[in-house]
Amino acid sequence: MPPKKPADKNAKKPAAGGKADKKGKGDDAKGGITQVKVRHILCEKEAKLMEAVNLIKSGKTFNSVAQSHSEDKARVSSGLLGYIGRGDMVQEFTDRAFNQPIGVVSEPFRTQFGYHIILVEDKK
Repeated sequence: MPPKKPADKNAKKPAAGGKADKKGKGDDAKGGITQVKVRHILCEKEAKLMEAVNLIKSGKTFNSVAQSHSEDKARVSSGLLGYIGRGDMVQEFTDRAFNQPIGVVSEPFRTQFGYHIILVEDKK
């Protein structure tokens, strides 16, 4: 799984009372989406990822193929990474996740961690 970036020491702290200001919830400079719920399959070799793609195209579920083919620790949760925000993952991954339609398996893409396909399940 692509690592998260270190926390920004200059990030705005929640308002007094311990809760973040909800006024801007969901607002973002890029279309209002601030988080996406995503699953992924990560393989070191492109050929293994293409096996996974072909299994999904033949009718296997993304979740089951993630369990059998993904090479990272998210495989035990069927590839679920949960909700991610902008900047939580490497740029290539974030760009794909935020631009991918809900419920559609992405085209394969490469990052420094290997070859990926993703499935976005929700946006907020």
